[in-house]
Amino acid sequence: MNEKKIKNEDLGYNSFFETNRDQLGLNDFPVARVISEFKEAYKVKNPKGEFLAKITGKQIFTASAREDYPAVGDWVAITELDGERAVIRAVLPRLTVIKRKYGNKNRAGEKNETQIIATNIDVAFVVESVDRDYSLNRFERYFAIAENGGVKPAIILNKIDLLSREELDERLVQLRNRFPGIDIILTSVLNNKGLNELQKYIIKSKTYCFLGSSGVGKSSLINKLIGENTIKTDDISSYSGRGKHVTTSRQMYFLDNGGIVIDNPGIREVGMTDVGQGINIIFDEIAALAQKCKYTDCTHAHEPGCEVIRAVKSGKLDKAKYSNYINLKKESEYYEMNDLEKREKDRQFGKFVKGAIKDLKKYRDKN
Repeated sequence: MNEKKIKNEDLGYNSFFETNRDQLGLNDFPVARVISEFKEAYKVKNPKGEFLAKITGKQIFTASAREDYPAVGDWVAITELDGERAVIRAVLPRLTVIKRKYGNKNRAGEKNETQIIATNIDVAFVVESVDRDYSLNRFERYFAIAENGGVKPAIILNKIDLLSREELDERLVQLRNRFPGIDIILTSVLNNKGLNELQKYIIKSKTYCFLGSSGVGKSSLINKLIGENTIKTDDISSYSGRGKHVTTSRQMYFLDNGGIVIDNPGIREVGMTDVGQGINIIFDEIAALAQKCKYTDCTHAHEPGCEVIRAVKSGKLDKAKYSNYINLKKESEYYEMNDLEKREKDRQFGKFVKGAIKDLKKYRDKN
């Protein structure tokens, strides 16, 4: 893309950001988009070029959470220091955002933080390869965080060269039955199958984020899209079958057709943040059934008069889909609890375990 001729609109800027810029009184500052993030700095881009930028001390002082800092995809107001450096004065409100919880919620003393994966995204490509970590449940997990942030999800099933036509057709039936209405693109970087379809899917000035575990081929696909080996990739370990974490930071790339793509490090676990709405969108069939339950606070786990359980028993609702829905709802509710509520829940569970062990001991002593 010729930097001398580009406009902010080519980088994804629109009336939403301009309106908020005006309301915040930032019209005197030029805007730029965050295209990569480093330990203590950011690279931002606008029609004048790319700048290495830092936030002000005031922003660091007033930030109450990691979400208050700039993230890849953000539009920021800047002051240009010279042709290479800038200061970020403010982050414009986000149109969409993809975020997750990280940290072990089951490990004592480990705090669960919210991590911004990317912002102002139009479509999230959830990438899975056919040879490892293929999971319908994992697709739903990614879909929930995407939909909750206002981002349209789409599926990329990669490395299809490893399957026979019959095996691939079977996977497609699974995906279409479980996710009706979700776009599916089949790809292989080895024989270039599906790459033309993927390129046509990506349109000018729209931003696309690639999500998935390490080793599924996200960076290799982006290298194909940009037409060069810009992103370092590595082979999957033949011993463990797990991909190596080659992509270590988020990075935005600009395609010749004007599309914008973001590569992300592999994510092994996607913790559910406050994604209640996203879960209801992805599991809309279950959400509709829940409206007919006898009790308004039905958990759909054991209550009499539960329409969701009735649908599972009758075969109308897929058991695996129902099970994943319950698991994601429980996880989301746990994350939404405050610390006091979590400690009480953990205390009650600990009490339950001790009681169960005590009862088991009594049973063994009698027998």
